[in-house]
Amino acid sequence: QVQLVESGGGLVQPGGSLRLSCAASGITFIYYTMTWYRQAPGKERELVVGITSGGGMTSQADSVKGRFTISRDNAKNTVFLQMNSLKPEDTAVYYCNARRREVFTTREYWGQGTQVTVSS
Repeated sequence: QVQLVESGGGLVQPGGSLRLSCAASGITFIYYTMTWYRQAPGKERELVVGITSGGGMTSQADSVKGRFTISRDNAKNTVFLQMNSLKPEDTAVYYCNARRREVFTTREYWGQGTQVTVSS
């Protein structure tokens, strides 16, 4: 059974920092591109930043450039999102996504999400 479990969300003041974690089980983690998405109330889910199995960044939202950093620890099957200089508009539920393209299909899994609230 595949599980992606996010943690590290919470309430933080503007300008503060949080570090999200996503622990994966049930997959061969090193084969998967890992991506953080977020969804704010009343808005569509959007890509935040992704990282390949080799540690290269796949893509990143312009709104988080210079503030958010993604990393992964393949030995611990975990991907991280370091969020600095947080703004109220970063408030959202943050989701972890694991994706692997195979010859005839794409395997994709989602976590349950973790709430991040940026407010004074």
